[in-house]
Amino acid sequence: MPDAPGDQHMKGGQMQNKKQRPLILVTNDDGIDAKGFRELIGIAREFGEVAAISSQIPMSGMSHAITIKVPIRVRTVLDEEGFRLYQTTGTPVDGVKLSFHTLLGRRPDLLLSGINHGSNSSASILYSGTMGAVMEGAVNHIPSIGFSLLDYRPDADFGASAGVAREVIRLVLEKGLPDGICLNVNIPSLPASEIRGIRFCKQANGYWREEFEKRTDPNGHSYYWLTGFFHNREPKGGGIGTDEWALANHYVSVVPIQTDMTAHAFLEVMKEWETSGIKHGA
Repeated sequence: MPDAPGDQHMKGGQMQNKKQRPLILVTNDDGIDAKGFRELIGIAREFGEVAAISSQIPMSGMSHAITIKVPIRVRTVLDEEGFRLYQTTGTPVDGVKLSFHTLLGRRPDLLLSGINHGSNSSASILYSGTMGAVMEGAVNHIPSIGFSLLDYRPDADFGASAGVAREVIRLVLEKGLPDGICLNVNIPSLPASEIRGIRFCKQANGYWREEFEKRTDPNGHSYYWLTGFFHNREPKGGGIGTDEWALANHYVSVVPIQTDMTAHAFLEVMKEWETSGIKHGA
């Protein structure tokens, strides 16, 4: 039987290329010392070679921000067989861009972001640095997954998250993702025995109601601190099939997200508005 492509060895006196393990890029938005980041690196190393990059400070809420007005610095923290760790002054998306275009010797086979300390369900995806990095991966045609645990504590228990991450990573490596599609995975903060399973969901219709607390600093100057709460616009007790419903009912939610943000259904409606020309004047 002939060798499978890329799975060759010493044969007939000639050295053939041995099949490479997948190269997995890991990033996050909680900073290089975050417990969830270190957990995800350990899980990723079970599946392939790993390159990891994170900012030196937390970058939560940075969404898809990039650095354009100041230099971006990168430091190699660790370089060993099968694993490299980089620290950057940039945002999560900066780190992904640097990895794709400068730091890695080849394109990664998979991008993982997280495990985030806190939820990124529903409208939170719009603000999330965790998911900003994931979207950047999808834009660059790399299968990408974001993981978040519904626990903001620095010392959160990631025991159940590890099993979830392994299962989702295995599925994506086996089945792949369509080009431009990435996954937003949110995990209840529960023992593994209390998680009822994984649900593939749609994003809940909700938003954050911001409130700004006016405070005074020691010098007597006023400043504002962002607070607020999440408002779920789904019917009370409903929202079945959404990520918020799944999480409230002790399921892991997995939402497929696409980089094409066109509202295709409404676009068809808008075509009825089209005219043959633009009218000038009153």
